[in-house]
Amino acid sequence: MTGMKKGAGEDPFADDSPVDSTPTTSQSTREEPSESEETSTRVDEDDTQQSQQQLQIPYKFRRDGVQDGRDRVPLFLQKETKVAERDALHEFEDRFEENVSLTDLREALVKVGLQHLDETEACLEEWGYGMTFD
Repeated sequence: MTGMKKGAGEDPFADDSPVDSTPTTSQSTREEPSESEETSTRVDEDDTQQSQQQLQIPYKFRRDGVQDGRDRVPLFLQKETKVAERDALHEFEDRFEENVSLTDLREALVKVGLQHLDETEACLEEWGYGMTFD
């Protein structure tokens, strides 16, 4: 039993058209993508799809915990800043009608501060930055 029987059960993978052994011009100049190029393309497409999914799903729901994807940074606050932070936390919990993570609030405050460097500069000046004693 070295082959398939002739008849109704013929080889379904057999090519019905005759095979031309001489390549045509379009066949000889066209290069098939290599296996690594195909893999690279698939990886790029997968990365793009994953990035799009991450953009669609808010960070709060993508993570396993509040520390997921974050670096630990020590934060020391003056008493009045700590009180203002606590008040802001309660304010946002009232607005969203749910608990707000202090870690999320702190990062949001930092990000907003980074978007408003002029106001951040004014705060630093209040603390004495930029003063000279000449």
